[in-house]
Amino acid sequence: MISVGLVGFGLARRVFHAPLITHAGMTIVGVVTRQAQAVKEMLPTATVVADLEALLQITPLDLVVIATPNEYHAPQASQALTAGKHVVVDKPLAVSVAQAGELIALAKRTGRKLAAFQNRRWDSDFLTIRELIKQGSLGDIVCFEARWDRFRPQVAERWREQAGDGSGVLFDIGPHLIDQALCLFGMPDWLQADVFAQRANAAVDDGFEIRMGKGPLRISLGVTSLAADNALRYRLHGVGGSFRKQGLDVQETQLRQGMSPAAATFGIEPETQWGCLVAADQSEKVIPAVRGNWSAFYHAIRASIESDAPLPVSAHEARTILKIIELARISSETGQRVDLTVA
Repeated sequence: MISVGLVGFGLARRVFHAPLITHAGMTIVGVVTRQAQAVKEMLPTATVVADLEALLQITPLDLVVIATPNEYHAPQASQALTAGKHVVVDKPLAVSVAQAGELIALAKRTGRKLAAFQNRRWDSDFLTIRELIKQGSLGDIVCFEARWDRFRPQVAERWREQAGDGSGVLFDIGPHLIDQALCLFGMPDWLQADVFAQRANAAVDDGFEIRMGKGPLRISLGVTSLAADNALRYRLHGVGGSFRKQGLDVQETQLRQGMSPAAATFGIEPETQWGCLVAADQSEKVIPAVRGNWSAFYHAIRASIESDAPLPVSAHEARTILKIIELARISSETGQRVDLTVA
């Protein structure tokens, strides 16, 4: 049985990580938090400790899961790897390519697993898109658009919206959209980006537009925090047809509502949210959604630790995402297109 320690017990750890970890057959033995009562109610056998150093003293402890504010990801992952633990870090892996490189080198020296939690690879709609592309239902893809617009006109009192390393929507939503584009198409040839703040009193970026190209393919990734009409999630055009999709994957809402990942309806999108394929003759066909499966991440982590199976999201992949983020900021600041073939 793989023993797991959680660093923190906020929303991400309590609602997302804990149920997925236990569903994968691993045991949470310790939690770094001041919310002792919340841990007792949800994980009665887990030990509550004050800091990461105390967590690392728990025996046995195989895996440390870090989902703290982004600026702490690299130093905490480094501490856990140095202590000989396998590590999962919530996206982003770090706040710079340099930090990610240091973690990769440390994981290699210590012989430990290091992975990034990019759960949106297992969203229902994204799995559906991967299947459509694999089947050739759209022909060669020439345009991929992914958006995650929201309507949050007021700046919130939370670390993601306050000045600091790793804050802002590019670090929050950017890793998901960038990772999905890389999974589908690999590294683009170039990018041009606009990273901006639109809300009054915004302390960090609350929106971005990233355009990338690879041969004839055009990729558009975008977020705004001021979109009352925010339903569009994906739009793809291919030489043989198009696909459009509205609405977010249901797994986050289901976990927030307390649904178990083992439930028969977990990850199943309602028919009202299914995407539509438009053929070359303009006929339309609703495409049943592939079942979402965030649990696949921790099942793969378990297999990697137990039998050296491939990691579900490697640290090298996470570093590439950070490279795109850093170059997007450079492009936004200079107003120039960045050549990714030499960057």
